[in-house]
Amino acid sequence: MPWKGQTVEERRKEFVMRAIAKEKAHSALCREYGISRPTGYKWIERHQSGEPMEDRSHAPNHRPNQTSKATEDKIVRLREKHPAIGAKKLKKMLENDGIIAPAYSTINAILHRNGLITPEASRIATPCKRFEKGQPNEMWQADFKGHFAMKNGQRCHPLTIVDDYSRFCVCLSALSDQRYEGVAQSLLSAFEVFGLPETLLCDNGNPWGTQQAPGYTRLEVWLMDLGILTKHGRPMHPQTQGKNERFNGTLLREHIRHQTFEDNLQAQQNFDEYQHFYNVLRPHHALNLETPSTRYCKSFRKLPQNIESWEYGWVSALRMVHSGGYIKFDGHEYFLSQSLSGKQVGLIESDDEEPGVFLVLYRQFCVAKINVGEKEVLSRRPTFFKQ
Repeated sequence: MPWKGQTVEERRKEFVMRAIAKEKAHSALCREYGISRPTGYKWIERHQSGEPMEDRSHAPNHRPNQTSKATEDKIVRLREKHPAIGAKKLKKMLENDGIIAPAYSTINAILHRNGLITPEASRIATPCKRFEKGQPNEMWQADFKGHFAMKNGQRCHPLTIVDDYSRFCVCLSALSDQRYEGVAQSLLSAFEVFGLPETLLCDNGNPWGTQQAPGYTRLEVWLMDLGILTKHGRPMHPQTQGKNERFNGTLLREHIRHQTFEDNLQAQQNFDEYQHFYNVLRPHHALNLETPSTRYCKSFRKLPQNIESWEYGWVSALRMVHSGGYIKFDGHEYFLSQSLSGKQVGLIESDDEEPGVFLVLYRQFCVAKINVGEKEVLSRRPTFFKQ
């Protein structure tokens, strides 16, 4: 219906008042005013939140290359004062102060440019993306299938490890617990048969990660000794290990639910049979109904008989990690990890960071970054070190 004698804003306010008073059903009132039901709810929400009722401009508030120095300085000061506040909230805070704020992407660019977004924060804020490695043994995914009771009254903890590229199951172990000793022995058995992967993706709980303490676990250090980089999925995001999660679900639906196990020995015998079935006989939808064994081949990296000492080559300094997990460098102590106690690490100044930032190397891995000027550890996230 035409809106005569009233401005658009007045007409919308009238609609909201009548809607709140429940003069008519929402659908009937919307028909009277010639608007859709979602539009009606939109004007009610705007009124309740104190927002103006006039039409909003669809033009961009500001262009990235026109952000004034004063606005950028304001964004930087707000972020420094509230380091956990993201771009959307910073934009709203600026607008509340009467400042015409740039787009979210521009604010993020300003934060990146001023070093106010850490790589860790970026990883947390980045939505999970599906991925697949390009060849076998680039990455294995490891996890525990939920434990279950056996006839002897004990519980079985199935450890499952699948190759990311081929979905080939390299390990299906019936363990009595989730401790380091059993996990390490199962990994050794897999390494002896299939060789070594480049990386192992796992969650953040023990024995994989360090939810309770900073630094590295005993398992992570042992894997680094073997030249394997441990990667961890984002906390509370099991989809990061999607292929392993899918295997665990398949194992439950196709096998565990239909079996009874006397003890771990019998469970392992059953698991061995199912592992062969899954790898060699069972078609896989993600592989165009081929089996994992048709895409998998053993790693050319064999399990070494002995772990040899590491030659660091040219570094700024060599340090021995003290029993408490610390190293002393440039007159200050930096905590790395108790699991590295007694190990030798090398330090080299970073070419990609500001002066005074040193990389801490353990074998071929960067295990920490320290800032000697600020006397702090910037990161303890392991990566391959490329010289």
